[in-house]
Amino acid sequence: MGAKFTRRRFLTALGAGAICLALTNTVGRKLLERTPKVTSLHAPKVRPLRAPKVWLLPSISPAPPKGVWEFRSRPDLSPAAVQVTRSAPDTAPGYIFVALKEGAGEHGPMIVDELGQLVWYSKYRSARDFKVQHYRGRPVLTWWEGVVVAGHGVGEYVIFDDSYREIARVRAGNGYRGDLHEFLITPEDTALLTAYVQTQTDLSPLGGAKYGAVLDGIAQEIDIETGRVLFEWHSLEHVGIEESYTEPPEDPNFPYDYFHINSIDVDFDGNLLISARNTWSVYKVERTSGEVLWRLGGKKSDFDMGPGTRSAFQHDARRHQDGTISIFDNGAHPQVQVESRGILVGLDEQKMGAKLVREYTSPEKPISTSQGNMQLLPNSNVFIGWGSQPFISEFSHDGRPLLGAHLPPDGESYRAFRFPWSGHPPEDPALAGERLSDEKAKVYASWNGATAVESWEVLAGRRPGQLESLGSVPRVGFETAMLVQSSQSYFAVQAKEHSGRVLGTSPPVKL
Repeated sequence: MGAKFTRRRFLTALGAGAICLALTNTVGRKLLERTPKVTSLHAPKVRPLRAPKVWLLPSISPAPPKGVWEFRSRPDLSPAAVQVTRSAPDTAPGYIFVALKEGAGEHGPMIVDELGQLVWYSKYRSARDFKVQHYRGRPVLTWWEGVVVAGHGVGEYVIFDDSYREIARVRAGNGYRGDLHEFLITPEDTALLTAYVQTQTDLSPLGGAKYGAVLDGIAQEIDIETGRVLFEWHSLEHVGIEESYTEPPEDPNFPYDYFHINSIDVDFDGNLLISARNTWSVYKVERTSGEVLWRLGGKKSDFDMGPGTRSAFQHDARRHQDGTISIFDNGAHPQVQVESRGILVGLDEQKMGAKLVREYTSPEKPISTSQGNMQLLPNSNVFIGWGSQPFISEFSHDGRPLLGAHLPPDGESYRAFRFPWSGHPPEDPALAGERLSDEKAKVYASWNGATAVESWEVLAGRRPGQLESLGSVPRVGFETAMLVQSSQSYFAVQAKEHSGRVLGTSPPVKL
């Protein structure tokens, strides 16, 4: 359909010219003498070059002045913008995954690229912990959605396939409601999740009521397909209130969040690692009995904590292949450190010693009073979401800053991640445009969530069913703006991958 002057056509024309030149020299004359029956010789016909009729227009700035995206082709989407302020060549491959919940713009799960350009966005305003996981052997998108009450969530968990369609919804079992802090799919297609329940316990040792209101932190393992509870653990059954670094609230009707469970991970031996913000400790829990096997940090640490290994109000404890544990150390709530950091802690489980392997701090020196995470990437880089602070960072393994990104002022994302992702939206590409004159128009093309689009081809015609190509331009950002020279009435765009294969076509639009 296109009229592009391709490399093949160029070589064909070049070859034809060479034949003509060869036939005019001496060798060519001798050849003609040997073939007297040939009275004329013509070069192969080559279609004349067509002047371009589609041009790229300047793309929108990577950081809109108001911190909110506006798209002509998708006026229904107004997500907050992520501004990339630093990007080194040796960052890890993949997109950035966040779910904004505060600040300017609409909030929801969002994928952006290395330049901060939007790739996919959806209006799930209460989304938290947005990331890529694997379910039934395939990559999926997951997040929590619900209502936040006093720092914890009441909701459920969503699983989307690579076409951005919901394929499963997971709920906590035994009458509990799923909390926002963790949703981890295991290789066995079970889900580890957190929940909270208000109950009563004796708070008098801390100066509280004899039957004081308290929040019990719950860890559950759920079979995703059936919803059956496979394992359930309660903090009050294994961790006393005296381990907490927080004081009971003055209002006896306000529940005491002494534990605050905020992450679950699977250790090498199949047992669980549970992080509790308010006890400043990571617990290794036996997966069947629920027995606490050891404590890392806090008031009753089983490890000799070396310099720099203690954390305060921490989040996101994860075990890694080299035996280290990564922790996002908030150090605040209230503030007890100069700045928040990510740390790698090495464990000697024979001698029960812990040592600091490495720490990661941001040039902005943020102090995050809540939330945050630390992700070790496949190339050994480290990716950090700074929780209550509007920053995202990537570091080399030795701590060199590689990527820095800012959310809009007052913007927050519970966690931030980097993952490879290939998205194939089921809907058609979107097109909008405006007439500039009888012969010219502006056209805007986008396709929310499509990751393989390399170029846009513009089609035009007098009728919707009779469209011909005007040319193509490279895809630029979420929305590509183009200047088109045509007097035709109807326009459409085709999204093409690098090979030229058509991935999708927009419905025709009359301009």
